Amino acid sequence: MATAKLMDFDKALELFEPVLGFEVHVELNTNTKMFSDAPNPANETFHAAEPNTLIAPVDLGLPGSLPVVNETAIRSSISLGLALGCSIAESSRFARKNYFYPDLGKNYQISQYDEPIAYDGSVEVELEDGTLITIPIERAHMEEDAGKLTHMGGATGRIQGAEYSLVDYNRAGVPLVEIVTNIIYGTAHRAPEVAKAYVQAIRDIVRGLGISEARLERGNLRCDANVSLRPRGTDKLGTRTETKNVNSMRSVERAVRYEIQRQAQILADGGTITQETRHWHEDTGTTSPGRPKSDADDYRYFPEPDLLPVEPAAELIEELRAALPEQPVARRRRLMTEWGFTDLEFQDVRNGGLLEVVEATIAAGAAPATARKWWTGEISRLANAQEKEATELISPENVAALQQLVDAGTLTDKLARQVLEGVIAGEGTPQEVVDARGLAVVSDDGALIAAIDEALAAQPDVMAKIKDGKVQAAGAVIGAVMKAMKGQADAARVRELILERAAQ
Repeated sequence: MATAKLMDFDKALELFEPVLGFEVHVELNTNTKMFSDAPNPANETFHAAEPNTLIAPVDLGLPGSLPVVNETAIRSSISLGLALGCSIAESSRFARKNYFYPDLGKNYQISQYDEPIAYDGSVEVELEDGTLITIPIERAHMEEDAGKLTHMGGATGRIQGAEYSLVDYNRAGVPLVEIVTNIIYGTAHRAPEVAKAYVQAIRDIVRGLGISEARLERGNLRCDANVSLRPRGTDKLGTRTETKNVNSMRSVERAVRYEIQRQAQILADGGTITQETRHWHEDTGTTSPGRPKSDADDYRYFPEPDLLPVEPAAELIEELRAALPEQPVARRRRLMTEWGFTDLEFQDVRNGGLLEVVEATIAAGAAPATARKWWTGEISRLANAQEKEATELISPENVAALQQLVDAGTLTDKLARQVLEGVIAGEGTPQEVVDARGLAVVSDDGALIAAIDEALAAQPDVMAKIKDGKVQAAGAVIGAVMKAMKGQADAARVRELILERAAQ
């Protein structure tokens, strides 16, 4: 694949105005699928399941099988629509989207077309410097997910060059809500940052509602980013591309930036942009052509004849509205004030996706500063090394319990890191690891005095220096005692005992 020519980003913004739009798919965490009673289990179980075991006749498109709408999915979709500031339709209808789906047995997708469940909303997103931008929402509609293809025999795992493909229908029929923005103007040089902030806002909203795990790397949340350029000073929209299924916040930002630079160079060279889907390549930071992008007419939508319209009662809508959590922007600002964090400290938590776990750690008894320290420091380091999410390693409750041992003087920071590694390795709670490994701080004066005497015997001139007022010389003895006791001595108490000895 030839490398595309890219224009300098700042130059591209001088010549062209970027115009954005996003389609974000959210997998709902219902117990069963959208139109069948096949299980839709917790994410870890779902990904561990054998292919084609989480299925029912409807998911396979078998003759005579009929869809039945998942009530919980409807309630979750309404809640999400309300959280996005949308109006909820008094009546909405499912439609058949006719398109070649090799991983949907019936060869069409049940979606919503001109009668979505939610429409005309907006969501406020916050950029890293605190700037607020309102993103207009055109609609949020319900649909089912497709299955998964695994391409076999090729060198890259892609369809090109593969000898054959395997179909796994486990994901077919998983409930989705697709959130479609209106056209977004005026982002200028901040377009990539706005893209990242918007997807992060959607993730925060759905997690706050408790309707999805919203993990991009596992496909619970998927973003299609539409980008077009128009020359500065003109009103006519350019031709858009749609970069599909970008699977991290950073990649959303990079993909939008790349498309701006790529399209700008093509237009400046006198070329034209092809309306198409494009695939994001994380390893190279580039996009490549997919297929020509279809318009709605190409899908030949028509009302789904096997499903009745969805007509939620006004009382249900108001019940769900009353249960909405605090909006993410307002919640973040409240928590930052309550915790006493600076903007920079709070960015570490927010941008790392750690807000909820830090909050849970504080609720379990840790101070805000120490909760932040653990999650953005040692735990994040270990998670990166293991290529896992920080929340997969340890629970907020165990982090709080670990810090309580430090606060009580049972552990030093260094010992606490060893205990953390033990907890992550599955050796038990922090206290159980301390007991099993014998890691508690030694504060027994008798043991400390014996270690001090041994250290002084090896450094006979140190005590004279201390008695002469050179108190800093005690550091050499403290270091020797800590080494002899494998870091388990109470350093403060060791210092006190040394100074007491010098005063005699």
